[in-house]
This record gives sequence, structure tokens and C-alpha cells, in this order.
Amino acid sequence: MDLSSISEELAEIDGQVTDIFRALSNGFQKLEKIKDANRQSRQLEELTEKMRECKRLIKEFDREVKEMESGNDPNTNKMLSEKKQSMVKELNSYVALKKQHQANLENNKRVDLFDGPNEGFGEDNVLLASSMSNQQLIDNGNRMMDETDEVIERSKKVVHDTVNVGTETAAALKAQTEQMSRIVNELDSIHFSIKKASQLVKEIGRQVATDKCIMALLFLIVIGVIAIIIVKLVNPNNKDIRDIPGLAPPAMSRRLLWNPS
Repeated sequence: MDLSSISEELAEIDGQVTDIFRALSNGFQKLEKIKDANRQSRQLEELTEKMRECKRLIKEFDREVKEMESGNDPNTNKMLSEKKQSMVKELNSYVALKKQHQANLENNKRVDLFDGPNEGFGEDNVLLASSMSNQQLIDNGNRMMDETDEVIERSKKVVHDTVNVGTETAAALKAQTEQMSRIVNELDSIHFSIKKASQLVKEIGRQVATDKCIMALLFLIVIGVIAIIIVKLVNPNNKDIRDIPGLAPPAMSRRLLWNPS
């Protein structure tokens, strides 16, 4: 019986689940060919996200079936129940396959997204599913999906904590970088100040040397002038020494032509 004749919502959910199962099948085939561990890990993360989406759709399918159960005939309800069971079985098989690949990838670490209360779940349980009743299969599938949800939430918390630590580390590194930049700027300013101070000291040294030369020259001029004055006073008749401007020669003695005595 076509699900679209029963409910468009159920038919749409079934189509989405079928697409996800097809993507999971192709994804695991691709995973077999990947040799790089990092790429395998990324591929497993993508497949895990698809499984989570598939689980959500199966739960939504189950809610729709329960809402329509009272209005459907027994054969329709049985067909819908078997349809859900087949979805749960197929999803569980991919969960077991994912666990196997994760175990091979992690080797001794054995850390995966599905380690938890369902650690013992594997292909053996999938093979034993045929011996369970319909209600047992439904309950077991719901339990396994709930456990998977809990493990995923724990993994998300670990990732969130890791992101927070990385953010804090990045902020600390940024602050240290800014501090180093300020220190470099201060060192540049100090270097510039020292250079200017050195230039100023050199200029002061040159001015002091010039002032000393001028003082020495003035001292020699003063000594020369004093020497000339002394020589002129001692020997005023010396014609080799010119008169110093402003300094009059000594007055000569006057002789009277008439002496009354």
C-alpha cells in the first residue's frame, strides 16, 4: 500500500528517511576507500549527523502513526508498524556499522559518539531482532535512539567546552599580542629619545668648544692690549708702536721763553 494514500505527511517522512538511508549507504562505501584518518573522522561525523536526523524523522513518523491509529483499520496499522520497524532495523544496522568503523579508527582509544549505555550493541543484536516481537522491536529501537541522543548531547557538550577553551586561549593570545605591540612602540619611543638626546649632547659639546675658543681668543686680545699699554707707558717715544685709539700720549714738559728771574 502506498503511504501517500494514507497520509501525505507519512509519505514525505518516508521519502526523507529513504534518502538518508541511501546517503548513509553511499557514505559508508566512500569511507571504505578513505585512507587518511582525519578525512575518515570527518566522514564519520557527517554520517553521525545524518543518523541523528534519521532518528528524529523516525520519531516523527511514530507520532504521526499514533495520531492516526484510531482512524485506521488493523491492516493499515500493522503495515505502518512494520514500516517503522524496518526503519529502526536499518538505522540500527548503520549505527553498528558506524561503531565498527569508529573502533577501527580510534584503535586503543575507542572513543566514539556512540559509547555509552549501548556499548554492547552490535551486529549480533541486529541479527537477533528477527526473533523479537513487534512491540519489543519498537521499544528497543526507541531506547537505542534515546541512548544515542544522550551520547550525542554529551559529545556536543565536550565540543562546546573545547570551543570555549579555544576562545579563551585566542583572547589571551590577542591580549598578549597587543601588549607586545605596545612594548615595541615604547621601545621605539625610547630609542628615538636616546637618539635625540645624543644629538643634543653633541650640539652642546660643539657649542662649549666654540665658547672656549672664543674665550681664549678674547683673553689673548686683552693680554695683547695690556702689553701694548704697558710698553707705551714705559717707552712713550717708541715710534714702532702705534698709539692706541682713545689713549692720549703723555703731556710734554713746557719751556718758558722768558724767565723773570
